[in-house]
Amino acid sequence: MSRKTPQNEIQEHVQSAVGEARQEVESVRQPWYHLSKVAGILLIAYAIQLALFGLLAWWVHSNPVNPIDVAITRELQENPAPWLRVFMLAVSYPGYMPYQPILVALATLIFWFVGLRLEAVFIAGLSLVNLCVNLLVKFLVARPRPNGHLIDIFSPSSGNSFPSGHVMAYLAFWGLLFSFSIILFNKWRWWRILLMVVSALMVVLIGPSRIYLGDHWASDVLGAYLIGGVLLGISLWIYLRLKQRGVLEKKGEKNSSVLHSFSRK
Repeated sequence: MSRKTPQNEIQEHVQSAVGEARQEVESVRQPWYHLSKVAGILLIAYAIQLALFGLLAWWVHSNPVNPIDVAITRELQENPAPWLRVFMLAVSYPGYMPYQPILVALATLIFWFVGLRLEAVFIAGLSLVNLCVNLLVKFLVARPRPNGHLIDIFSPSSGNSFPSGHVMAYLAFWGLLFSFSIILFNKWRWWRILLMVVSALMVVLIGPSRIYLGDHWASDVLGAYLIGGVLLGISLWIYLRLKQRGVLEKKGEKNSSVLHSFSRK
């Protein structure tokens, strides 16, 4: 009778953990079509967002520094409490290099190994597309960063200002995770609630954080939410269509998850 080596035992534990994670995910899966019609309707809203973003980009290019942005930043910076500054820095911290790419890579690997391969591809793909769009728009608009003579700069950054890269990155990553937690699952497990709460807070708080720290003007943040929302919405629309066709799903996996959902009704 052959003895198990420590390496074999570790491999078995890893395979067992991955298998349990896949079963846990599969047990709370729900069919793709619950939100497909909603995604189609939202395409109109995304078109409006894109138009508003275009107008805003033209405006900030023509008016790099304006009284509205300065007034909003000064209002947010009225509270100089050290704890607030630390909190705002903590919200923005995961968006800096190299932490953001590491988070994206980890999430991609986790989703892939629990059997959500299409979702893993979208996590990595949307972050990459988002980065390219952000760099392109910043180059075209060429708006300088906030001036330290007008407001306090707690976290100096280089490069152009419009739109906020942090806000776009958070929408692409945390916004997508929040969307997947709604689309894919229907049981209120602790990890689903935690994922939804953390993702929602990161998306909501990153905007005020960038303004408070003096890294961006309010219009930079607004523009990022607009274009980031468009990219996220289009990605989800494409994702639902591919999910319907069973792209990157093993044979029988799609049908089994749908049947499993019906059996619980």
